[in-house]
Amino acid sequence: MITTLFNCLQTYQTQVEIPPKPLERASVIGEFGGIGYPVKHHLWNPDMRNWGYQTYHTVADLLKNYRHKFEQIVQMKQKNGLSAAVYTQTTDVEGEVNGLMTYDRKVIKIPVEELKRMHEVLYK
Repeated sequence: MITTLFNCLQTYQTQVEIPPKPLERASVIGEFGGIGYPVKHHLWNPDMRNWGYQTYHTVADLLKNYRHKFEQIVQMKQKNGLSAAVYTQTTDVEGEVNGLMTYDRKVIKIPVEELKRMHEVLYK
């Protein structure tokens, strides 16, 4: 008999879905984010549709929407006992521009220090 140790949910909406909170299991968001930001000259194939679940065209809009989703993750940790959340995805892949870095790994879309400042709250 296999026992599942956690409830896992994937959510790409602007408003992140809250996973169920059973007392006997950890709650995990297996994937969240999906914030697309195509960076010209760093796309896998600029002639095809490069997409995200939500797509933005400025760093300011990307950061605003990442912050919005991440603040929801923090609230879920504090109020609902969320144990883990995984951002989709570390790098762009082929036609998807949901990564924190471009396909060629030459552009980090959100400054590392900004991500560090935002994420520190999880470790306090």
